[in-house]
Amino acid sequence: MAQTFNCNKFQLLTKIIIPANISTFINSLKINIGLSLVGVITGEFLVSKAGLGYLIVYGGQVFQLDLVMTGVIILAAVATILYGSVVLLEKMLLRTHKFG
Repeated sequence: MAQTFNCNKFQLLTKIIIPANISTFINSLKINIGLSLVGVITGEFLVSKAGLGYLIVYGGQVFQLDLVMTGVIILAAVATILYGSVVLLEKMLLRTHKFG
């Protein structure tokens, strides 16, 4: 219908396609926050000399449960903050633009 009214491709993208898919974008962000943290920590498990993954592995090797749990708690806090920020972004976008 938009093409019937002679809209160009940029208008079609910004006025119809992106607003219709904003919920999908937000849900993808929510899922990928956890997956990206898993990827980072897994990389640190394997090759890092510093970071949370290294802290968790090192704590396990020297039998210091406090290091392991500290790394896990920090990781959970970071994931919670990032997820909460995406939820806040979603609420702001859906409130202001009334997307589906």
